[in-house]
Amino acid sequence: MARNIIIKPILSEKSELLTEKLNRYSFIVDRKANKISIGKEIERLYNVQVKSVNTMVMPGKIKMKNSKTGLIKGRKPAFKKAIITVAEGEEIDLYGEV
Repeated sequence: MARNIIIKPILSEKSELLTEKLNRYSFIVDRKANKISIGKEIERLYNVQVKSVNTMVMPGKIKMKNSKTGLIKGRKPAFKKAIITVAEGEEIDLYGEV
């Protein structure tokens, strides 16, 4: 495959709640990827059956910090997030053998 579609999983409290209650997993994905290719890639990587894929583009945020030379302004890049719902009874092991 020419490019990586799945960049990394999102491991936060909110995504853990989605996993526990609704069997949904969150991933940061390539901005150019569509729902079909994301679903196929998840099925190939984690060997699960994907029921649905929801995507959203999270906007970049402006960040500021103080330093000796004054206020430094910067920008965090925008990214695309995918929320994957897997079939009932299946799960994705994001932590491996920790």
